Amino acid sequence: MDSETKRLLKVRGRQKSKKPTFKRTDSHKKKKLDDKWRRPRGLQSKFRRHVSAKGALVKSGYGSPKAVKGLHPCGLSEVLVANPKEIDGIDPETQAVRISGTVGAKKKIAIKEKANELGLKVLN
Repeated sequence: MDSETKRLLKVRGRQKSKKPTFKRTDSHKKKKLDDKWRRPRGLQSKFRRHVSAKGALVKSGYGSPKAVKGLHPCGLSEVLVANPKEIDGIDPETQAVRISGTVGAKKKIAIKEKANELGLKVLN
């Protein structure tokens, strides 16, 4: 990993530490409303009108740098693998393996062994 990518990963870490948790309007009031972000659409909505006491709105400025967007904190991009055959085309310099959650113990061991042979990093 080059020095510029390392620097941008640090920048992303600092940005994300300052980023607020975006919650749905009135999700604390009603049990049926999930905490997941939904855009406020009401005409009189204080949240939509940016009243600061109501919480932070999602904006483009909270995003991470384009070069490191979607990368794992170690700097590698994740590849989801469900069987040992899928490991063959993976580049160990830029990609890491994440084993699918539906894979059983026997196949998981086979995937890990093949990944070790090829020098790939397994994330889970």
